Parts: sequence; C-alpha cells; structure tokens
Amino acid sequence: MSDTLLTERGLFVAGAAIALFIVYQAVLSLKTRPTRAKSLRISEIYVYPIKSLRPTKLTSALATRYGFEHDRVFMLLQVVPDGYKNMAVSKYPDMTQFLTSIEDRKDGQAVVNVTFRAFGSGQKTNTLSVPLAPETGKLEPFNVDMHGSPTAAFKMPNEYNAWFSECFGYQVVLVYLGNNKREVLWTDLVQTKNASLLAQVPVLGSAIPQTPKITFADCAPYLVVSSTSVDNVSSRLAPDEPMDVTKFRPNIVLSGADEAWDEDYWGKVRIGSVDLIMKHNCVRCASINVDYETGKPGTGESGQVLKKLQKDRRIDKGAKWSPVFGRYAFWRGRNNEQVFRVGDEAVVTDRNKDRTVFNWPGIG
Repeated sequence: MSDTLLTERGLFVAGAAIALFIVYQAVLSLKTRPTRAKSLRISEIYVYPIKSLRPTKLTSALATRYGFEHDRVFMLLQVVPDGYKNMAVSKYPDMTQFLTSIEDRKDGQAVVNVTFRAFGSGQKTNTLSVPLAPETGKLEPFNVDMHGSPTAAFKMPNEYNAWFSECFGYQVVLVYLGNNKREVLWTDLVQTKNASLLAQVPVLGSAIPQTPKITFADCAPYLVVSSTSVDNVSSRLAPDEPMDVTKFRPNIVLSGADEAWDEDYWGKVRIGSVDLIMKHNCVRCASINVDYETGKPGTGESGQVLKKLQKDRRIDKGAKWSPVFGRYAFWRGRNNEQVFRVGDEAVVTDRNKDRTVFNWPGIG
C-alpha cells in the first residue's frame, strides 16, 4: 500500500474522529443547557400593607419599581427599655392574628382595615382602619434600621399605637415610611462612584440600570414563588395539612412550572412590558413553622416545615444553613408602573446556568 494511500486513510480517520467529537459535544451541550421554561401565569397576588401582618389577597395590583402599591409601607416596633425592636413573625408569631384588607372609600381615601382575631377569644374580633397615605407633615419623625439599611420614617398618632399595644399586650408603635426608601445592600447591586457608569451596561440581559431602593420589604421589592414548589412542600406534610403559601410571604405566585425548584435558575421573568430581574434566593427561617390559626409555633408536621426543607433545600452557598424557597425580584422597565393581574402571562426569558449566591451582609 502506497504512502499516499495511507496518508489519505489517516486523514479520513482523523477527520471522522473530529466530526464525531464535535457531534458528541453538541449533544452534550444540549443535554446540559438549561431549557427555557414554558409560559407561566400569575395565579395569586399578595400585598402586605403592614409588614409581617397577614396579607391582603388581590386579583390585580399596581406594580412599581418599589414593589406593589401599598406593600410594606408600615411596620411595627416593640417599645423596649433601651429603645425599639423591629417586629417580625419569626420572633412575634402572634402577628399572624392580624388580618388585613384594603378598602377604597367613597371619599377617595384608601385605608387598610386591620382585624385582630385573637386565638382562644371565641373568635371575637376588633378592627382598626389606618389611612394608607397619612399626611406626614403632622407626624413625628422616626428612624428605622432594617438589616443594616436605615431609613427615615414617621411615627403614627397615638390612637393607632394604643390600639396595637392593647391587642399585643405590650407597648408597640406603628410607623409609616412615606416617600422615604431604604438602600439595597446586596453586594452585587451596590454601586460605587467608579462603578455607577458600568452598571448602566446590560450584562446577559439581566442588568439593573441603577442601584434600586426598597420599602420595609426585607431585601427586594418583590418575592416570587412557584406554585409547583408549594405543592412539593405540601407533599411532605400530612394530606389534610397542605402548605399555606402565605407563610412564605410572597408577592407573586406563578403557576405552570413543570418541575419544583425550577425557579432556582430563573434570571429574568417578563410580565407585560416589565422584566423582573432575579439575582438572589430567599432563605428561610422559623417563621414558616408558625400556626396561623393559633399565632404560636406549629405542632405536628406543619411545625416542622423548616426542618423538612433543610434536608434538601440548603442549596445557597451564601447561606449554607438556611433552606431556600422563592426568588427576590427587582423591577426593570421603561415604565414606572404597570398593573399586574391574576391570569397574566409570565415568561422566563433568561435562565442562570448556576444557582445564585446570597450576599446581603449580616443575613443568612
């Protein structure tokens, strides 16, 4: 056999091997590449006018870059000997005994009606109406620090503080945020003077144009969860004790995900003309174990939700001891507001290759 023929055969075999390798890599890439989520739908909308009290469930809500209108614009603090202590469900489970509803009155004033339904009281109730946009010029200034992010606020008049104090059985104050906002402290969103221009440049379609501001919400304007993942949690509980999605404190519940925990990889979800940018997981605490009927730590399986999730949901390197459920979301859109409605389509337009890392200093 001539040297020329051997050379030609060698080149053919080498070429075939290279072609097979290219095909193999292409197939492998298709297998490992995250698939796009199919079209989802908004199935539930929740607004929390007073942080940590029970939510108001709505069929539509005005969405803004700071969250839904009226969401977490009030919060409660306990009066203690050396000052004030922020109140949250994890440490004050009896906050779940306060139900809320938003009412647009005929005089044009919007109020949040707060109904206190104390467990063991024979379902006796007591209701207070709080104006959602009180006149701040007549209110006493008040400073609040949440998760290392302080803001100026306003102390509500004594009639409101006295009502809540009587219900709780100890002295508390109700404060209103007004037009003030808190700084976002996620390390990947905080801008320095030198980085401010770079932050305007989109990166993989998921950049946020400017350092965002937030209300009394913990870490972001929106918290988004998947109903498929809620069903997964319910499957871990007794059949007659399905998981109450409001224990996860979501703003938006999306239905239609094929698999539980698909949201771990969501980077951007489009609703109408607005993109919700998701760069961080929501890590969970003992608040999801609270029995909302009694206002006390739950008993039985419903009081073990945190432990059940710790078995396989500690998937965030930035908060390795806390299970993850849901995604924090920030607004990106040309418009400053848009109405979101139950039934609206929500499309995952960007998926992260890897899970994101929780990086708010001092949390997790």
